[in-house]
Amino acid sequence: MEEKMENSLEKTGSATLPEKRIVLIGGRWAGKSWSGNTILRGERFQYGRVRTTQVEVRHGEVEGRKLTVVDAPGWSSCLSLTDIPEGEKQSFKLYASKSPPGPHVFLLVLPIDSAFTQEQRTTLEEHMKLLGGQVWRFTMVLFTCGDYLGKKTIEQHIESEGEALKWLIGRCGNRYHVFNNKDKANLSQVSVLLEKIDEMMKNNGGASYKTDEQTFQIITEKQKDVTRRAKERQTNAEKQRQQRIKLIPEETKTIPKLQMILLGSRNVGKTSVGNTILGCKDQEGGKRTANLVVKRGFVGETDVTLIDTPGWWKGFPAWDTPEIIKEEIIHSMFLCPAGPHIFLLVIDAHASFHNIHLEAVTSHLELLGEGVWKHIMIVFTRGDWLGAKSIEEFIEGEGEALQCLVDRCENRYHVISNKNANDREQITELMKKITETVAENSWNYFAPDQQLLDRIKEKRKCVKEAALLRQKQVNATRDSAGSRVRLDALKVVLLGQKTFGKSATGNTILRKDVFVTCQNEQNREENGVVAGRQVTVINTPGWWRESSRWTEVLDKEIARGLSLSPSGVHAVLLVVPLIPTFGDPQRVAVKEHMNLFDARIWKHTIVVFTHGDELADRSVEEHIESEHQSLRWLVDQCENKYHTINNMKRRDMTQVTELFEKIDEMVAGNGGQLFCPAMEEIHQRIWEKAHRNQLKIVLKQRLASEFKRRELQLIMGFRQTLQDLLADIQASPVATKPRFLIGDMTNNKYQVTEHRKNYKKGEEEKLEVKISREITKLDEEIMKSPTLQSSMDIFVPDFAADSPAHFWSLSDQKISENIRKYSSQSNFDKVLGWLSNLHVSTNRDNQLTVNFSETSGYRSVLSLDFDSGSIIND
Repeated sequence: MEEKMENSLEKTGSATLPEKRIVLIGGRWAGKSWSGNTILRGERFQYGRVRTTQVEVRHGEVEGRKLTVVDAPGWSSCLSLTDIPEGEKQSFKLYASKSPPGPHVFLLVLPIDSAFTQEQRTTLEEHMKLLGGQVWRFTMVLFTCGDYLGKKTIEQHIESEGEALKWLIGRCGNRYHVFNNKDKANLSQVSVLLEKIDEMMKNNGGASYKTDEQTFQIITEKQKDVTRRAKERQTNAEKQRQQRIKLIPEETKTIPKLQMILLGSRNVGKTSVGNTILGCKDQEGGKRTANLVVKRGFVGETDVTLIDTPGWWKGFPAWDTPEIIKEEIIHSMFLCPAGPHIFLLVIDAHASFHNIHLEAVTSHLELLGEGVWKHIMIVFTRGDWLGAKSIEEFIEGEGEALQCLVDRCENRYHVISNKNANDREQITELMKKITETVAENSWNYFAPDQQLLDRIKEKRKCVKEAALLRQKQVNATRDSAGSRVRLDALKVVLLGQKTFGKSATGNTILRKDVFVTCQNEQNREENGVVAGRQVTVINTPGWWRESSRWTEVLDKEIARGLSLSPSGVHAVLLVVPLIPTFGDPQRVAVKEHMNLFDARIWKHTIVVFTHGDELADRSVEEHIESEHQSLRWLVDQCENKYHTINNMKRRDMTQVTELFEKIDEMVAGNGGQLFCPAMEEIHQRIWEKAHRNQLKIVLKQRLASEFKRRELQLIMGFRQTLQDLLADIQASPVATKPRFLIGDMTNNKYQVTEHRKNYKKGEEEKLEVKISREITKLDEEIMKSPTLQSSMDIFVPDFAADSPAHFWSLSDQKISENIRKYSSQSNFDKVLGWLSNLHVSTNRDNQLTVNFSETSGYRSVLSLDFDSGSIIND
């Protein structure tokens, strides 16, 4: 019906009318489809609870203009571009091609009834980059939900909403319009919009946005290839399934008893899958699974036991997952008598899946023991978001990581739409596939190793004892502190790594959103009255976990944060999340930045643990004792001064008032003194750190150069050996002797001898070809030796801050002494010159050595053993 209407419009001579081609883009639930209907003055697009899963095109005539309106699927405002499936990103680039030869305007739809945050700005900006820099001159912001303005003008709304929205309006050249989609009788709002589009078209010289032809061809070819490979996978999966079906006896219709475990990262819908399978509603209202949850029920005639496990953070491998979560995952197997039949690995079908996600899945599944992959089935959630795309197209379009995972599971996968829980057919089909998998495993359970459970029990016993001891120590310290004075004014500074939750913690303390929770690159000071106190919070930029991203500018800005309060601060709040785990890299980063200040800083520091909801029913002391020793080192450095906060519960004032009380106690213990470091000393340390890093870079470059030279030398030596061997073969008597024809000779002994000689000659000829081929390969390697990927990283330590302490601590100390000795820049250049001319050689034990002269102040010889890869510091 819709198609007939559009065809009739095209036959009425509307082609002579001025044409406007419009593409609606924006986040989900922004009102794009509704706006399309308002523009075309009719119910042309489905809207409301129906999500746009694929691009839709509608045509119409409005006020003497021929309109083509393209409604594009919306993006998720909470996902960055890296979290979006590859196929979706490719399709987004081609939406403009749905209105050939190209759209005159992109209407970027934003609802007025919700805030436009910095996070949403980042997501929007990333999407617009996919369309190229030219897109902004063809873009206009279309505000929906205009009725929410009330008596306020749209300009007042823009100015009051913050920097993110003002940035967007400026980026669009101050082109914007407001729709009240509920007021359909107001035709003028469309008329004014079309006039604004006319004006924009005039300013653009009537030009339209053009999709790059090369990009169009590349993506189109990729999509065709994905479709082809998807059909192949579907065929192969069906063949494998038919083989499993043959293993099921005809009399076996269902499994009497089935034990399943749900596994996966957070927010992929594990709990929803369990509820959908058992046909029950979510009683927790989307609450995160913090502990193991056992559910039982019947699915048809099958008695099902289903265990839901805590999810790991998406993209984080097992070594970054807190110990308690890993223990719970392992423990889940022992809640099934004899073991589980199958593990359902839950994957989000509307999110990206890259190598980091594959590594996360693999490392967590390997915790369960050998042979687990035979019992794994992938369950893809959010199948309703696939639209017209098949799950095989998603698998093939997403890339090698997901394909590898599916292949590892031998094409055992299923798709579920959790929002359509009443569709029992999808569960019936899932149960069939599970039965087939169990049959393939000879109807056996996956038997867990009892030693795993024994180790967990023993560790938990030790953790509880250590946690009780730490609690007693904390209580004893607080009791011995005596009376404390309640401070009417508090000044605190927030320190920590990026993404650890500093800004959110500052907002929780002040009970208002004053710190932006992303891309905080400069210090910011905010004040407020909280619990009857005048509180000042200084939020410093977060440092990077990777020392390779260190900059002198960042360290100086962090240090400047403490100078914003000339009299000093009452407390340094070192923010650390309860998840992911706090390991050696985090410890090195903290130590490196705390060392910029003098040692007194630890006396004034409280560790503030964020993500307090992660504790569930455990104490923070149990978390400290169960985690990596680096966390215990940190807490000990702060003399057991720590606090837990849940930034998701801003209304819970007790967590803030308790923090203030701990600050009162700490200040009393410090004799009322505030922490006020000497800024000159801090800048001196930063200067030394910068030049120490520069010295290490030079040394690494020298070693890298020597490794490449050494590697090339070894390759050329091996090539010469092969050439010598080839020359020996070619000079052998058998190789040079002419071939005789046996003919009619009747001497059998002579025939056998000649046959052996010919056989030996044939084998030597084959060997000659192989050696020649290897020589050719080596020649190619030698030719590209300037860009040769050196294996030096196996032997040379990372010269960054997280290098092994046993190697670099002494070196750092000596270099720092040298830097202090040569305080002028000219003398420092001499040090660099000296370092760049270091003698790098190989000793008699085949070790690469760096020799320091007696006059340099260094007496050590750094030896790098090529055979073992070890580092020897004499």
